[in-house]
Amino acid sequence: MANSHERVFDIENVEAKGNLMADRPRFGPAGVPPIFRILGAELAGVPKLLREEGLDAFEYQAVRWGAKPQIKMEDAEKLGLEAKRNDVWVSLHGSYFINLCGKKTIVEASKKRLIACTIAADWMNARIVVFHPGFYGENTKKKAYACCRKALKEIVETLRTLRIQNVMIGPETMGKAAQFGSLNEVLSICEEVEQTKPVIDWAHLHARNEGCFKSVDDFRNVVDEIENRLGTKAAKSMHCHFTKIEFSSKGEKRHHMLDERNYGPDFKILAKVIVEYGLNPVIISESPILDIDAMKMRNIVRNALRAK
Repeated sequence: MANSHERVFDIENVEAKGNLMADRPRFGPAGVPPIFRILGAELAGVPKLLREEGLDAFEYQAVRWGAKPQIKMEDAEKLGLEAKRNDVWVSLHGSYFINLCGKKTIVEASKKRLIACTIAADWMNARIVVFHPGFYGENTKKKAYACCRKALKEIVETLRTLRIQNVMIGPETMGKAAQFGSLNEVLSICEEVEQTKPVIDWAHLHARNEGCFKSVDDFRNVVDEIENRLGTKAAKSMHCHFTKIEFSSKGEKRHHMLDERNYGPDFKILAKVIVEYGLNPVIISESPILDIDAMKMRNIVRNALRAK
């Protein structure tokens, strides 16, 4: 398996352009908070409203998209300009209709959807396109991995021809045993495929591994694994999703709010690791109360920094 430090893609050069390394832990919602819609905010107005809440990240949801961007270039560029003006980092969550481990026709359609999402992300100056890699289906895990890796390499080649090199492609850790997306699979893909960056969904990992995050060491182990395999910068600049989650033996069932004590994982423990390791992650709230829990997580990290 290729060593991450030998990859042709110059990840440090992209970081130098400000596209990967946050200057501090950043927090924001997965999508437009409902209250913003009630207020009648247009998409370009979202960054300003987030900054008024003290938030500085936003994950645009392109989860129902097909093979073409379903946003006008003008609107995407306007969002990017307003995000820059308000110091809000933008990411884009790609289509749910992606399966890079399926039959050839499904994979080809999935590649088009992911490319369409990346084109739009480039318009809005988003840092990363998050996506769900797919399902094992009838494949062995080894065959599913090979299929996913091949498809992603072809996608990256297409992005090169389109001269899109400042948007990272982010395979997400997944919450069900039937889904491609264990921590090892995601990190292995990012070791072998250029222009990729792992997306660590802590709730998904917690559910996939039947409640694995119970102690500080449980969180440390994930950060250490990322650093050992992809380098210190990859660990420090993680793109993350966080919420509490309900799960069964098959994996995730539904997301819950941060204050619901019956569910994990506990963000306060992760906050200790963020402070201890000096991390600057982007943390996207997927809670049912998107921006409210994003603000709560921001405050938890601030308090942990003060107590250091």
